[in-house]
Amino acid sequence: MSTNPTVFVVDDDQAMRTSLQWLIESTGMQVKTFESADAFLSNFYPERAGCLLLDVRMPGMSGLELQSYLAREGYQLPVIIITGHGDVGMAVKAMRAGAMDFIEKPFHDEDLLRSIQRALEVDQRQRLSRAARAGILARVADLTPREHEVMGMVTDGKANREIAVALGVTPKTVEAHRARVMEKMRAESLAELVRMVLIAGRDEG
Repeated sequence: MSTNPTVFVVDDDQAMRTSLQWLIESTGMQVKTFESADAFLSNFYPERAGCLLLDVRMPGMSGLELQSYLAREGYQLPVIIITGHGDVGMAVKAMRAGAMDFIEKPFHDEDLLRSIQRALEVDQRQRLSRAARAGILARVADLTPREHEVMGMVTDGKANREIAVALGVTPKTVEAHRARVMEKMRAESLAELVRMVLIAGRDEG
C-alpha cells in the first residue's frame, strides 16, 4: 500500500480543478487533475492508492459512465461525486451504483476534505484486505490435493477419526496432514484456519 495516496480530480472546469487542487494540496495530500474521463483513464494505474473526485457532467464520457466503466473492470477506487444542484438525481444514481458520497456545489471545504479522508481510509482498508486475501490464496495453492481435502474437512468441523474413515487412512495420517496444513497456512489455531478459508472463498467481484 502506497504511503502517499493520490486524490484524482476529474472535472472539465479548469477553474474548479485548480481550486480543488489548491484546497487538497493545502492539507498535504497529493493531487492529480484531469479535464476528462479519457485523460484520467490514459493515466490510470489501479495499483495507485487514492480516491476519485468526479464531476457528473463532462463532454465525452460522463462521470457516471466513468464510474460504471471502473466498476465493470473491477477497479475499486472509492468515488466521490461533485455535482451541481440540477444533477442531484444523477448523484443519487451514482451513490446507488457504489459511489461513497456526493458533494453539492457550492460546498464547504471542510465537508469535502472530510469526505476525501473517509474515502482514503476505505481505500487503504480495501487494499490491505485484498493483499491479505492474496497471501492466503498463495498459501492455499501451496497445499497438496490431499492437504486441501483434509483442510476442507477440518474446517467443516469433522474430527480426525471421521476424516480418516472418509479418506480410508489412519487417524495418525490425518494428524500428519492436519499439522502440515496448519504449518503451510501459518494458522495458530483452528479458528484462524477457518477464518482464512472463509476469506479465501469470499467473492471479491
